[in-house]
Amino acid sequence: MLRRLLFALLGLVLGYLCGLFGGLGLFPLLSDNHFDRGVESAMTSAFVIGPLIALIGAGIGFWKGGRRMKTAD
Repeated sequence: MLRRLLFALLGLVLGYLCGLFGGLGLFPLLSDNHFDRGVESAMTSAFVIGPLIALIGAGIGFWKGGRRMKTAD
């Protein structure tokens, strides 16, 4: 169980970082706001896209952390 939680935590952190930097790169291309595009992309990446991808990463980490490789005897 501890292995699953550690993998989930790792997936959470890596997912947030991927979502944050991915959102910072992609959001300005998709936004039509010209007044404060930098602030909008930073806030949306930090508070919307980053946490969503972090939850997905935590779920994948929890799932992958429980799998064990079969050894041949």
